[in-house]
Amino acid sequence: MGFLRAKDAISGQEGRAYATINGNVEEMFYVKSLEATVEKQKAEMRALGHRGTQHKATGWTGTGTMTIYYTTTLFRQLMTDYIKKGTDTYFDIMVENQDPTSDIGIQTTVLKGVNLDSVVMAKLDTENEYLDEEVSFTFDDVDILDSFTTPQLG
Repeated sequence: MGFLRAKDAISGQEGRAYATINGNVEEMFYVKSLEATVEKQKAEMRALGHRGTQHKATGWTGTGTMTIYYTTTLFRQLMTDYIKKGTDTYFDIMVENQDPTSDIGIQTTVLKGVNLDSVVMAKLDTENEYLDEEVSFTFDDVDILDSFTTPQLG
């Protein structure tokens, strides 16, 4: 029986993220962690002759969070534009996972129609050596541009 070789487990530090906002591409070097999740919406259905409840997918919702070092005003500015002018910004985030020690290659995922839910507008903290912040968001679409290859078993 084969097993996954440790070298093919992807390091969380080996990756990149880029935001495309109003046509400008920004490397998101300040990201500590980013996670985007799709959750299916389902309707329940009962049918004669079947005692159980069945489920049918009816849609999906995309949500995410990212923890970033408190080193950019970008997201605070987007939120301020919404507060002051009513201008809501939708943008894309491209995430690349590529660990050079692994043989499975690169996975590139694009989150489309990203819209911020909450942003830390100001922060002080005497308990930590550095400041970070959590930013939550939704997204409306997703593409996988590059896929990992199947790992060779050890």
